[in-house]
Amino acid sequence: MTIKPNKTVKFEMGVADNNVNELCLEYMKRADHGFDKYGVTTERRDLDLMQWIQHLKEELMDATVYIHRIQKELKEKQDDLK
Repeated sequence: MTIKPNKTVKFEMGVADNNVNELCLEYMKRADHGFDKYGVTTERRDLDLMQWIQHLKEELMDATVYIHRIQKELKEKQDDLK
């Protein structure tokens, strides 16, 4: 799926905030990428709630690593300005 933001998509989504439109497009692209890579969607029924929680936990752990890395870089830049 190749989707590019334009006025038609904005109108079809019915959202005046272009940032929201851009995020919606990113979600759509990510869903397609995930399906292409794993062959399943989040509508799958082969995982129980504990497995879904584990997946979420792992994603959030990754997110904290990204946050930490960004914080370190911002701190280094602030320190360089002093």
